[in-house]
Amino acid sequence: MAQASINSDYSEWGLSTDAGERARLLQSPCVDTAPKSEWEASPGGPDRGTTSTLGAVFIVVNACLGAGLLNFPAAFSTAGGVAAGIALQMGMLVFIISGLVILAYCSQASNERTYQEVVWAVCGKLTGVLCEVAIAVYTFGTCIAFLIIIGDQQDKIIAVMAKEPEGASGPWYTDRKFTISLTAFLFILPLSIPREIGFQKYARPASWMAVFNAMPTICFGFQCHVSSVPVFNSMQRPEVKTWGGVVTAAMVIALAVYMGTGICGFLTFGAAVDPDVLLSYPSEDMAVAVARAFIILSVLTSYPILHFCGRAVVEGLWLRYQGVPVEEDVGRERRRRVLQTLVWFLLTLLLALFIPDIGKVISVIGGLAACFIFVFPGLCLIQAKLSEMEEVKPASWWVLVSYGVLLVTLGAFIFGQTTANAIFVDLLA
Repeated sequence: MAQASINSDYSEWGLSTDAGERARLLQSPCVDTAPKSEWEASPGGPDRGTTSTLGAVFIVVNACLGAGLLNFPAAFSTAGGVAAGIALQMGMLVFIISGLVILAYCSQASNERTYQEVVWAVCGKLTGVLCEVAIAVYTFGTCIAFLIIIGDQQDKIIAVMAKEPEGASGPWYTDRKFTISLTAFLFILPLSIPREIGFQKYARPASWMAVFNAMPTICFGFQCHVSSVPVFNSMQRPEVKTWGGVVTAAMVIALAVYMGTGICGFLTFGAAVDPDVLLSYPSEDMAVAVARAFIILSVLTSYPILHFCGRAVVEGLWLRYQGVPVEEDVGRERRRRVLQTLVWFLLTLLLALFIPDIGKVISVIGGLAACFIFVFPGLCLIQAKLSEMEEVKPASWWVLVSYGVLLVTLGAFIFGQTTANAIFVDLLA
């Protein structure tokens, strides 16, 4: 595959060519991201990954399944019922899988190993900066959603332990704001400050617009694209054809889980289902209480990982803006990291305390997820094909460019609709 056809001259964008800066600041926590030479990138090269095909499937499934699972019954309700919810998921799945394959193709062509670096290399500086800002905002919003989830589940667990009736007010130490803050300061903040995260190993729709309103939740649930590029490059044989099979299998598994949760939750509670489906179940149900405890445990470990990714992007943008080399005084880096962590943590905690509905957060960050699933892969595909040097374009070239335009248009529509709802509908309400 020709490497020169895609923008690879970082000096054209004013981007530092220091590979160490890009590798250390923007890398996936688990995968080495130093740029590969053509020989190293080959399946038999010394830098080949260690992840098997089956292992890659499970990693992608794990990256896909998350907090969005709790919101899927409400998404089915928003879409207008089971039939509309299933049809919407099946239709979007094709675009979701194709986006993952496009990212793998562009990663191979550009010799980059993270989502944001692929966008930088293929689409240029402006789009790369927008991508990094979107990742920072997305991870910030998801951290808020995680804190809201912790509060939702703790309320129910405390009600069971205190044997209080539904809606009754208990002592001050059972107040939602106090329990969220205590849990966050005791567990989340200490896990978020370290420089590395390796230590954590141990009916019918009323209208078509009602169907579209469920799209942000589906995008939030299936968004694994940001972490997919490092997974692709960690495979033993990082080939686009093999990767296509990996992501197809992973998305089918995720679809089964999300669809099962959405159908069962919606059929159980109907249109009255809560945006967090576990809140629809009674507090005294011990089986559900155990599920709540596991949800809290999962979120407690997921928040620091997402915070690390967001902090790394913010740090990279700051150093690029300042023109400061990454090999600066360690003390300055430590002070800046602690300050960034504290500001991030306190802002997410404050917003989580006063935003009681996880559905509102997911609807906003679901719009950003649409950018990662549709817009940026579509732009990468368009730019990659436009960079090809053939004088006579084959029919497949026009098909792929048109498909890239379709992806960008679809993602822009979902993002625009979500933003409009967040700004106008909530304000009018």
